[in-house]
Amino acid sequence: MSLDAVILSIITPLVTVIAAYFAVIKPSKENKKDTDIKKDEVGKEIKQKEEELLNLAKEKAKGLTFEAQSEAIKIRQNAENEAKNISQKAIELERKADKRLDEIYVKIKEIDEREKRVENTKNQLKTRTQEIENLRLKQISRLESIASLTKEEAKDLMIHNLEKTLENDIARRIKEYEEKLQLESDKIAKDILVDAMQHASTDYVPEYTISTVKLSDPDIKGRIIGKEGRNIKAFEDLTGVNVDFEENDEVRLSSFDAVRREIAKLSMEKLLKDGRIQPSRIEEIVKKTKDEMDKILLVAGEDLCRRVSVYNLPKELVQKLGHFKYRTSYGQNMVQHTLEETLIGVKIAHEIGADVALTKLACLLHDIGKIITDKEGSHIELGADYVKKFNIPQTVVTAILEHHEDKPSSVEGVIVQIADSISGSRPGARYEDLENYVKRMKSLEEIAASFDGVEKAYAISAGRELRVIVKPHEVTDAHAVKLSSDIAKKIEKEQTYPGTVNVVVIREVRAASTAT
Repeated sequence: MSLDAVILSIITPLVTVIAAYFAVIKPSKENKKDTDIKKDEVGKEIKQKEEELLNLAKEKAKGLTFEAQSEAIKIRQNAENEAKNISQKAIELERKADKRLDEIYVKIKEIDEREKRVENTKNQLKTRTQEIENLRLKQISRLESIASLTKEEAKDLMIHNLEKTLENDIARRIKEYEEKLQLESDKIAKDILVDAMQHASTDYVPEYTISTVKLSDPDIKGRIIGKEGRNIKAFEDLTGVNVDFEENDEVRLSSFDAVRREIAKLSMEKLLKDGRIQPSRIEEIVKKTKDEMDKILLVAGEDLCRRVSVYNLPKELVQKLGHFKYRTSYGQNMVQHTLEETLIGVKIAHEIGADVALTKLACLLHDIGKIITDKEGSHIELGADYVKKFNIPQTVVTAILEHHEDKPSSVEGVIVQIADSISGSRPGARYEDLENYVKRMKSLEEIAASFDGVEKAYAISAGRELRVIVKPHEVTDAHAVKLSSDIAKKIEKEQTYPGTVNVVVIREVRAASTAT
């Protein structure tokens, strides 16, 4: 408690007593005597109260003084302790500094001694070198006096004789080493390629243009055909495949486009399972199957990436790789070709110490341009441009661009070229005739699609028939007749083919109303 608080505690009751005195005791003429008596009593009481308050104030002052003294002692002790700690730390730091300084003096002394030893060694070497030079000069002078030759003449003579002596031996040894190196290089290269081909052996299934669906009941053929053939006609128009029936209760679906053929096969299986085979249901099933094809392609792409241990590629790129399942290159299925080439490339990269990850990715993506059909150009340039948007390493892009060139600029590009050649050139891998056939089917469809008003075009019956579906609101019946003639003339002008090509233009008008 502070001194001001003590004084306030003393004054407050004193003021209260005085106020009570004036309030209670009023002097008057009638009771003046009594009042005097009371004044004396009150005065005594006030005096007594003052003494008590004064004693109380003294006691409180003593207590405050004691507390202040204790606090001061405590602060002084803390200050002394802190000073003591600081002093000890200063002594410790000084001791460490002295120790470090002693170590530095020792190091300096060692360095000085080492410099002295080095200097002595240099002087000794210099002296020894000078002695050797003097001896050499004496020897040269002696040789000159003996041979009557100057220094330069003796030098030239020695070199000439040495070259003449070693010339034949050097040439023989160089030739031996070259032959040995060539033999070893050829053997190593053959071993690497054979080993890579053995590790990349895959089951190969030839790709054809026909798919079959087994019929559980022969009577269902009539339902597939429909009244006046409307069901089978609708199915062929919607899927772009040719439908035939085999004698062993099978439906044969033929088309050069494997994706269309797969959609047709899946659609036919769903229709047979559903049992409701009619044009509207056929259209519904085919549309649903086409929508499901994206998922099928993604699964196929993921499976290919998993088989070559390539992960974390963008979803769009993986789905694009799934198209390999339904594409061929010179009759060779592109999944099998890509898998085979990648395994060969990885093995070669391991053997020669190339970048395995880049080689693997380049082998996987090298033919991706072959499934880009919405743009014109070489599959090499199309593939390189396509993968660039996914931030694929430039080494991979360059390998894609150069995998058909004579001298790729990187070792990974050379490996991709070698692996591609091995996979494509092995016996039975490819069929040139099938590739030409597929190209011809595709070119027929492209010719039809180039005309205005054409919605879809399908080449069927091995290219003997071209079915063209037009947009009914853009092409009239009269125009459809002229359009078929124009397409046929363009085919005659631009295509070379055996037999004839029948161009069928289909214009379908539907009227639909809803009753509410």
